[in-house]
Order: sequence, then C-alpha cells, then structure tokens
Amino acid sequence: MGIELGHLSAIFRYPIKSMAGTRLDAAKIGWHGVEGDRRLAFRRLAERGAFPWLTASRLPELLLYEPIGRQDTTGEPLPTHIRTPDGREYGLTDEALLKEIATRHRADVELMQLSHGIFDEAGVSAITLGTIRSIARAAGHDADVRRFRPNLVIDTRGAEPFEEDRWVGKILEFGAAGTGPAISVTVRDKRCVMLNLDPDTAAANAEVMKTVIRMNENHAGVYGTVVRTGELRVGQVVGLRA
Repeated sequence: MGIELGHLSAIFRYPIKSMAGTRLDAAKIGWHGVEGDRRLAFRRLAERGAFPWLTASRLPELLLYEPIGRQDTTGEPLPTHIRTPDGREYGLTDEALLKEIATRHRADVELMQLSHGIFDEAGVSAITLGTIRSIARAAGHDADVRRFRPNLVIDTRGAEPFEEDRWVGKILEFGAAGTGPAISVTVRDKRCVMLNLDPDTAAANAEVMKTVIRMNENHAGVYGTVVRTGELRVGQVVGLRA
C-alpha cells in the first residue's frame, strides 16, 4: 500500500451533471468512476463547441434540483425522478422538466445519457478535509464539502492544505493492504465559479474562489482514473504509492 494517508471520510455521486449529489456510505467504482456518477447531463442544443453541457456555472439553480428514486435497468444506479427547487417532482424524461430547465436557461436543452460518464477532466475527483477546512478558514466561510463537488473526501493524518498536489503521478489505494480500488492521480483540479455557489441556495460568494486562487493558483483537489475496480466504503484506509 505504500504510505498510509488516512481514511475515506465521504463518498458522493452526482447522477445528473451540476444537479444535487447524493452522499453514500458505500459505492462500487468501475472503469468510468463511481457507478451512476454523471451519467446524465443537459445538453445546450445551440452550442456547437467542445463543451455543450449545461452546468451550474451558467445556470446556478441547477444545484437545487435533486435527482431521486433509483432504477437499475441499465446496470447502474440512476434516478427515476427529479425534485425541483419548489418541491415538484418530474419523471426523468418528462417534457415538462425539459421545458422548465429550458425556460430558466432561456435556450433549448435535451437530456442525454452517456454510459462512460460526462466529466470535465477525469472520472474521479478527490479532495482532503485539510484542504477544505483551510480554504474555509481563509475565506471566512463555512466548510461545506458539497461546494467542492468531490467524489471522494479523504481525512488525512497530517490534515495539510493542498497535500493532494503531491499525489499527481501516484496511486491512491483503498482498503486494508491495498486490496480495494485504486486510482491513478492524473492532474490537479482547477476550479471554476461553481465553487462560489451555496449548495442549498445557489447564492454566490466570490470570496471562496478568490481564496483558492490566492492560496494555490486556483487548484483544490485532484482528478484521477480508475486502475483497479472494487467497492469503496466510508472509513476505508487510504494509502499512496508510486
């Protein structure tokens, strides 16, 4: 296993890109990340560029939509409905849902599903509690991990801020003796304005991102690719090897 870093503190899955996530006690992780993670996204029909997806950086209210229910017909845990900010529930393919999102966005969208996931950089994102708490203190703000939208939150022994930067090019292993999943850390996580958005209200606070820019050149956390599949569980030992 190499160096023991600490333990896995939290696991998150985001079934629909930029919508609310689900905190899990355990999750299977396959070659395309946490199963059921970001398999769905709203595509901006007028966009012809390389990134057509509608995200909360363009429509902050997306964060307030909550995927609910569970169907496994595709072999992965995907939602059956979406709960809107005002408490209404729509089926996943309901035309009324598309119309509501399009009205808020002021342009047409369609819901798409990609079996390999719809990611910005790589299939798994991770961050430490030490990094989150350090940013929160410096920004004079709360330490809500949901702002950072990670898949994995790791509680390290040293609790140093931005220690994830030193993991790039190395392997994170989960479980005793390195018998669980393994992730190759590929790149630092460069942050966008979504970091400023309150996950409960979608209100923006620019000081959060400004703090990350000042402290670590706008990087917080890392991305990685899965090199060994398996089951993740909160409380698992996390190790780092070359």
